[in-house]
Amino acid sequence: MADSTPVETEPTYDAPLITPEEAAQRAAGGALVIDVRSDAGRARDGVIPGSVRGDRENLDAQFLIDSPEKLAEVTEWDQDIVIVCGSIRGSGPVAEQLRAKGFTNVAHVDGGFPAWKESGAPTAEV
Repeated sequence: MADSTPVETEPTYDAPLITPEEAAQRAAGGALVIDVRSDAGRARDGVIPGSVRGDRENLDAQFLIDSPEKLAEVTEWDQDIVIVCGSIRGSGPVAEQLRAKGFTNVAHVDGGFPAWKESGAPTAEV
């Protein structure tokens, strides 16, 4: 009799999943890096220099082009945007939300911030 225990797999998202190395190259080339990890996670593990802290519950106000409250200079729908979290379970939904809002060049980091840091990409303490 075959084992019917479900195997947990990583979810898949339509937004492109990129390597930490590609994400670092995009960041160095001017991509907006949005870090959606918790403040506690950022304080514990460090941050990506130049990244902005994204609030998953307030993306419209923080990043939409016509928002008076936006945190970053997002002026074009094809703005190069990289989302990072602790894992793709956190970054994937945010990348999908931004794509659904009309942004066309949004990707998220395979392995999240831990993979970014392990790759040797730049990090800083909070």
